[in-house]
Amino acid sequence: MTTIESSLRGLCGGAVHLPGDPGYDAARTPWNVAVDLRPAAVAYPGDAAEVAGLVRAASAAGLRIAPQGTGHNAAPLGPLDDVVLLRTSAMTGVTIDPVRRTARAEAGALWIDVVEAAAPHGLAALHGSSPDVGVVGYSLGGGIGWYSREHGLQTNSVTAFELVTAAGELVRADERHEPDLFWALRGGGGNFGVVTAVEFDLLPISTVHAGWLVWDWREAARVLPVWADWALSAPDHVTTSARLLQLPPLPVIPEVFRNRQLLVVDGAVLGDPGVLAPLQALRPELDTFAQVPAATLGRLHMDPEGPTPAIDRAAMLSSLSSASIDALLSVAGPDSGTSLLVAAELRQLGGALGRPAPRHGALPQLDADFALFTCGIAATPEMGAAALADTTRVVDAMRPWASGREYLNFAGTKVDTSTAFSAAAWQRLRAIRQAFDPAGAFLANHVI
Repeated sequence: MTTIESSLRGLCGGAVHLPGDPGYDAARTPWNVAVDLRPAAVAYPGDAAEVAGLVRAASAAGLRIAPQGTGHNAAPLGPLDDVVLLRTSAMTGVTIDPVRRTARAEAGALWIDVVEAAAPHGLAALHGSSPDVGVVGYSLGGGIGWYSREHGLQTNSVTAFELVTAAGELVRADERHEPDLFWALRGGGGNFGVVTAVEFDLLPISTVHAGWLVWDWREAARVLPVWADWALSAPDHVTTSARLLQLPPLPVIPEVFRNRQLLVVDGAVLGDPGVLAPLQALRPELDTFAQVPAATLGRLHMDPEGPTPAIDRAAMLSSLSSASIDALLSVAGPDSGTSLLVAAELRQLGGALGRPAPRHGALPQLDADFALFTCGIAATPEMGAAALADTTRVVDAMRPWASGREYLNFAGTKVDTSTAFSAAAWQRLRAIRQAFDPAGAFLANHVI
């Protein structure tokens, strides 16, 4: 351990934490504080040069590297006894080019950083529903958000990656430089190096018709079938989700929603807002849809910000029939006894998400009509056990309608990574991993 200590601390100043150090427990804790990571060391590089030095030093010490921005999806990492957890949270620079309509975000930048930097220029990004998710991790794994049915996955809007390879070299991967690596990084996750910055296209969007439609969750049997049918035929310019929520009595939650069980359809419309009429005809008790600044969509979903103890599960659904809705409500609706905060969330896919992007990487599209996500709070061991049981129950109940594919950004446990890709893409990904990291120096949450 002396060798590790001297080599790593010499490269990264005092921003290295080893087991037994006063700051080790705080440093090893990810955004999802229910995940107990115990790496051989935690390092906080300040720039790409320090990342390169840390990769070389870890290799010399016989250790692997696990890059991590926020740690939202940390649970699949597994044991880290021989791993340096490389936290990129000190690298937060964001640059907007309003003429080219592009952004460059360093490895630790959050989506809220990009959204707020782009908005004064009348631009928006293909961000997701959580403002404090990291740009890089989200982009490596796919990325679905409020504009996705019109514009596709965020990963396929990426124009370049800067990364440190297993040899400790800083390279640029784009269509002209390292094209195989560029292809693999767009959807293949953190298996190929430590991404230190990403460049991607922005959209000329300054305002959006967005909001919530809210019912008591006892209306779900009436509303969800209509939403599911509507979602399949809705035009690409609308993207929504439907959620069954059990909201606690916390001051951070608006009083009208506090301590209630709700069915919420939220979303964004880039074209004619009349597309929502069939849903609005279902008499929601609250309809907040209006033309709003695009920057507000970063918090439209009201996802929790800051460290949160969470247990989650997900599945991709090839259909959502009346039988599948009945099955879902039996485990996640009224009278189900579920303990979950997000008893069930259904993301509307299709549109551009269901077609190969014109210029795509390893993940050209998502082969499902809906994405299912379910989540509970694990603030105590008892709550964690209940959340694990109930999230598992939801996913198991929907298994007959699952597509057989995984969306890795939502996969909060170890899964068969190959099921996220076509057979040809999987074989190409494995070959590129072997070419760029033959010794397996990098550990991603979903391993290729």
